[in-house]
Amino acid sequence: MHEVSDERRQRWEALTEVPLLIASLLFLAAYAVHVLVPPTESWLHGIALAVIGLTWLCFAVDYLVRMALSGLPPLRFLRSNWLHTLVLVLPMLRPLRLVQIYAALQRRRDRPRMELYARVVAYAGTSALLLGFTGALAVYQQERYAPGASILTFGDAVWWTCETLTTIGYGDVVPVTPMGRSIAAVVMAFGLTLLGAVTGSFSSWLIQVFERDEKGPPRNGSSPGAPQ
Repeated sequence: MHEVSDERRQRWEALTEVPLLIASLLFLAAYAVHVLVPPTESWLHGIALAVIGLTWLCFAVDYLVRMALSGLPPLRFLRSNWLHTLVLVLPMLRPLRLVQIYAALQRRRDRPRMELYARVVAYAGTSALLLGFTGALAVYQQERYAPGASILTFGDAVWWTCETLTTIGYGDVVPVTPMGRSIAAVVMAFGLTLLGAVTGSFSSWLIQVFERDEKGPPRNGSSPGAPQ
């Protein structure tokens, strides 16, 4: 029974990878339009909100189907699929599905195009760009009209996101609204995670390079392990 459930889940994931990739792209585009387009263009905002609602519905259906196919109790499924839960609850994290779906597409190949360390850096970099852009949109949406706000333009929001993701935090622009600060907490947490992933991968790669250099080239042009 468990093998049948796994087979159904794998078929569902293979079937929905490309549609969910498109839904993630559409959400990001619609959210950008909703935040950046002037309020006078009400028809554009109406289309953007409709697309945002439809993409959320796609993610909700995917989440419920995955839960049903897993055969797990809801709480256990929630713990073991925390990224899907966060993507469903927090709209600003939905573009991260682009990275997850791309990783799933790579796993379907016989051999990934990039080595492990390169994939870690590429995925972390892509996640940082997506999270940074979406976080800047979300903070700008919350802060631009708030009394005493220092994030008044989208450029300010992008600069603040760069400071936050890199854990520099100059303090020249900061969110002042409760929702803006909540978004900041999410961006800081993911920024630390991504920075740790890149730093750890780079350190591991350096250690391998140094170990290989210490061993040195084979003597007399012979290959390692060859009879002398």
